[in-house]
Amino acid sequence: MDRGMTSAETVTFLQSTQRHYLIGASKSELKKLTPQLADARDWRQVRDGVEAKLCAGPDGNETFLLVRSADRQHKERAMHARFCERIETALARLQGRLTRARSPVDRGTTERQIGRLLGRNSRAAARYVVSLIADPAMPAGLRLAWSARPEWDEWSRHSEGCYVLRTNITDWTPETLWRTYIQLTEAEAAFRIHKSELSIRPVWHQREDRVLAHILVCFLAYVLWKTLEQWQSRAGLGNSPRTILQELAAIHSTDIVLPTATAPPRELRLRCVVRPDRAQAALLDRLGLHLPERLRMQFA
Repeated sequence: MDRGMTSAETVTFLQSTQRHYLIGASKSELKKLTPQLADARDWRQVRDGVEAKLCAGPDGNETFLLVRSADRQHKERAMHARFCERIETALARLQGRLTRARSPVDRGTTERQIGRLLGRNSRAAARYVVSLIADPAMPAGLRLAWSARPEWDEWSRHSEGCYVLRTNITDWTPETLWRTYIQLTEAEAAFRIHKSELSIRPVWHQREDRVLAHILVCFLAYVLWKTLEQWQSRAGLGNSPRTILQELAAIHSTDIVLPTATAPPRELRLRCVVRPDRAQAALLDRLGLHLPERLRMQFA
């Protein structure tokens, strides 16, 4: 279950009905596990670039799975650096305006500017302590002071790229728990594929049979998409059917029309397949496909 659906009421319902659950926990739960997060022991690799660690819950009825992803860490670190740079650049600009001001500056207006700045860059706003100090010696009457919290940097160093899963299943390995949860991303990807690659967007049908028919078409299209993905994966060509389809879409068929010498005059129409180039031929060979030289033949 996605962390957006995680609430105390949801967890209570799942526990009261004695259901097994595996849910994404909130960031607040991650903070509670700071000692385990900083401890370098007991981490197990569940996939290239992904590590996981089991932690017992406080009441003994739940298990928490800490997950650390290298790709996600690089992404979050870059985001934090970008937001920090924006905040510091804007604060330095504001500080310069206060220094160059020749008349008093309204405190409320300046505080709102700071608030909007931190709101636009909320991912790194907690890193800074910003204050406006009354200074009669300056024409603006105000002086800007700001500093970075070292504890925020320390927490970011440990938590970037990390998330936590929460479950009442106690006999699964970290690999099994993580691979089960990651299926949620595959379900989310299915909705994106329907709207993008397959171009089957939701339609407001009025009749039940049309609704069911639309669902059936979506399901069959997705099955074909996943079949191609697994076929591609077994051939060692990755897992992006879109790339395969784009490459094969360049292979066209051509109609060759030949007049006959019989009376009355007739035409012999041959539909031939264009010979693939070297890259396309290698791709077809890896997939085990063989293109026919001729698709069909008919007289007109």
